[in-house]
Amino acid sequence: MEEKKSNVTMDKIVNLCKNRGFVYPGSEIYNGFANTWDFGPVGVELKNNIKRAWWKRFIQEEPNSFGTDADILMNPNVWQASGHVQAFSDPKMDCKSCKQRFRADNLVEEHSKGTVSAEAMSNENLEAYINEHKVKCPHCGNFNWTPIRQFKLMFETSRGTIDGEKDVVYLRPETAQGVYVNFLNVQRTTRAKLPFSVSQIGKSFRNEVTPGNFLLRTIEFEQMEHQTFCREEESMQIYEQTKEKALQFAKDVGLKAENLRYHDHEKLAFYAKAACDIQYKYPIGWEELNGIHHRSSYDLTQHQNLSGKSMAYLDPVTNEKFIPTVVEYAIGADRLTLAVLCEAYDEETLENGETRVVMHFVPFIAPYKVAVLPLQKNLSEKAKEVLSTLSKHFMCDYDEAGSIGKRYRREDEIGTPYCVTIDFQTLEDNTVTIRDRDTMEQIRLKIDELVGYVTEKIFW
Repeated sequence: MEEKKSNVTMDKIVNLCKNRGFVYPGSEIYNGFANTWDFGPVGVELKNNIKRAWWKRFIQEEPNSFGTDADILMNPNVWQASGHVQAFSDPKMDCKSCKQRFRADNLVEEHSKGTVSAEAMSNENLEAYINEHKVKCPHCGNFNWTPIRQFKLMFETSRGTIDGEKDVVYLRPETAQGVYVNFLNVQRTTRAKLPFSVSQIGKSFRNEVTPGNFLLRTIEFEQMEHQTFCREEESMQIYEQTKEKALQFAKDVGLKAENLRYHDHEKLAFYAKAACDIQYKYPIGWEELNGIHHRSSYDLTQHQNLSGKSMAYLDPVTNEKFIPTVVEYAIGADRLTLAVLCEAYDEETLENGETRVVMHFVPFIAPYKVAVLPLQKNLSEKAKEVLSTLSKHFMCDYDEAGSIGKRYRREDEIGTPYCVTIDFQTLEDNTVTIRDRDTMEQIRLKIDELVGYVTEKIFW
């Protein structure tokens, strides 16, 4: 290994994902379905490992932290109380020439190259900027816009079997509300004292119209949300600690510090005390990776007001009753997976002049931890014995097609940290060759030492 190249582009990531089984276009045989993507055999392992890492960090290792899994479909009053029915929409403009639809705030951000903060602008100011600067359509290049209109982001469906007698229900746009409505259930059954946290990983749905960004913004996505309930007087300290924990987690799953930054919100919701994004530098530029929000007691109060059920916490020491403040940390599993893919991608020029593509995943989140490769097909019986042993402990790949060099390259491209090669010496002394993905160095090990060796290397 001689030289590293950093010329990663989104096109390279998309092509690698499709060709190596990370991510496929949704409904591809029907010419696709805009902003939908299906995770393949390799991608689903990567995404699941990222979710396991997050759960380990924020549930398993964090004291006084608990998990839930609320339903996707909830009583419609939940979304009335949260404000989503009334106000969850985006400012959109249609290009009259090519009929494409875009978010007005994104048009301003992109035209100004990030020098103008569109999130703090009203619809009137957004429209005035676009008209004054003659912002052209990114798709066809014309300046021919409709006025800004607000487009609802929640998907509606209905419950009922008789036509004309159906009730409107919504696909949830976030998982947080499922945690809020279960706040007292969790507190009662766990006997938790403030501050404590409740987390959930689950699917959410938003009627987004932002093409060309792969996994960055999709209509169906998976969220990992961590809600900390606390006293108001300790909330800002917890908010700052949550920012630090969120940033450290991003680094620990492999994202470089120089590609991460905080971005404080200039425009806050009326109930919020603070809000901050952590942004990642994707190949297309800086984009939101996750958000940390000081939500005050707004959500619990709203649910109390609409449901008529008390959401107050009873302090077991002081007997004081009050509605806790919430500090939220929310990160998209799909966005994080995309960031990990972009960060891990590398093209290396080897000593012989060849280029190898390699995904430098942190071993804990790599899709497969070990690949078992018989040097020749007539060694497959012994190789499958080794595979059977290792697969009880790790996700493993098995490949006996093509030269050993080509098989190494295939494993490099899906980020497998270790390749175990079974050769004729294996039959004589029960040893194998194990190759390191990053250094390409090889050592000889006894088969009964493999599990311990790999376990130590992948610990996170």
